[in-house]
Amino acid sequence: ELRYRASPWQRNLGYPLAMLGLLALTGISVLIVCFHVLELLLDDAAMPRGIQDASLGQVSFSIFGSFGAALQVILIFYLMVSSVVGFYSSPLFTRLLPERQDTPLTKIIGNCVSLLVLSSALPVFSRTLGITRFDLLGDFGRFNWLGNFYIVFLYNMGFAGLTTLCLVKRVSWAVQAELIRAFGEDG
Repeated sequence: ELRYRASPWQRNLGYPLAMLGLLALTGISVLIVCFHVLELLLDDAAMPRGIQDASLGQVSFSIFGSFGAALQVILIFYLMVSSVVGFYSSPLFTRLLPERQDTPLTKIIGNCVSLLVLSSALPVFSRTLGITRFDLLGDFGRFNWLGNFYIVFLYNMGFAGLTTLCLVKRVSWAVQAELIRAFGEDG
């Protein structure tokens, strides 16, 4: 219904630009994770442990300086939004979605707990994937399992593989549907 009420500018320019932006952010995050996997294989310093001697402001946490730091912030925000959307799209948690002016208190509490857990896991998630090396205020790099190469390596490989699979599936199905719609089913 929203697509039909959208202006031609939104349909022809806004939606394709938004899709290209989402594809670019997903592709960049997969590339960063793939580079992190290569770093893990070549150098033990790439493990997501805490940084003991680097103080804030004296050492850049990105190879690309300010641009890299801005890219890290954008990617972390994108991962946050996509994890919330993925959480509420899951068949187990679709019933937890709040309804406008008709949400019971238990559902509100459940949403608050879910969002708190997701936001608490985000620093560890982005650090394990190699998107950032920043520790935030909590020392998230001191978890024992972050020093285990196999767990970190499999986590990175799983993220890269499943994200690529999902991306290819979504894009190929969308292209296939558009081709069928454009040429008709008769061929």
